[in-house]
Amino acid sequence: MKCLSQPDDKLRTAIAPYKVILRPFRRFFQTEASSGIVLLAAVAIALAWANLWPGAYEALWETEIPFGIDGLVPQESLHMWINEGLMAIFFLVVGLEIKRELLDGELSSRKQAMLPAIAAVGGMLVPAIIYLMLNAGGAGARGWGIPMATDIALAIGVLTLLGTRIPLCLKVFLTALAIFDDIGAVIIIALFYTSTISWGYLAAGMMLFILLLLLNRLGVRSIAVYLFVGSGIWLAFLNSGVHATIAGVLLALTIPARSAEADCEPPLQLLERVFQPWAAYVIVPLLPSRTRGSL
Repeated sequence: MKCLSQPDDKLRTAIAPYKVILRPFRRFFQTEASSGIVLLAAVAIALAWANLWPGAYEALWETEIPFGIDGLVPQESLHMWINEGLMAIFFLVVGLEIKRELLDGELSSRKQAMLPAIAAVGGMLVPAIIYLMLNAGGAGARGWGIPMATDIALAIGVLTLLGTRIPLCLKVFLTALAIFDDIGAVIIIALFYTSTISWGYLAAGMMLFILLLLLNRLGVRSIAVYLFVGSGIWLAFLNSGVHATIAGVLLALTIPARSAEADCEPPLQLLERVFQPWAAYVIVPLLPSRTRGSL
């Protein structure tokens, strides 16, 4: 009986032309700088589109997606689904990378972990202070929170574009700084710029987060369980008034970094391997396209 895993000559002949066509794409996506190139191309297209045809550009992103669950998931525009949904997946991937570095990598010592956190605090305070100095007493003084956030997607994309020309420790440092900065910005928005916060939903989200921490301590290694409960955290934050992307970071913190068996891939590495290409080639190019489209 012929082994099913070995294609016959006819099948090889049929596949050969597709291999030739796909070979340049495979080589491109195997290069370390490929995701950065895709990101910069997306930014360039968005800038041109937003400034040449602004009406069509805004109409696309404000298109309402006909998906929702009454009382739980509101019908939102494409713009909001990217900011609240895809961004949460992006933060999940970044959170997984940071957790891996905290456990076994460049941030494994307390001093190394504190440095990007302190830098993030300075990166938030200094722009806010400069803004307040320039706008003190004016109508725009309340906008001091705007310059506090770092564009983590664009920063990581540029680093990826540089490839091996910069050390790994610098990439990890900037990634950690950016995620600390964005978490701080989300907290600032929740405290000072959110008109109403649903404390019930917020408490539900934190209770689910505590549940995932307990499951981790109990040795649960099922990725499906973590993703299911993590989806509940996302829904809770989505309805709480706090930016739903924080759910991605919280979920990442609870994903087990060790496998139950020596020959199995740890859940953290498995999730990172599955979601990282989607984050690099789909989610990250969409984020600056929406948030930095017009001049």
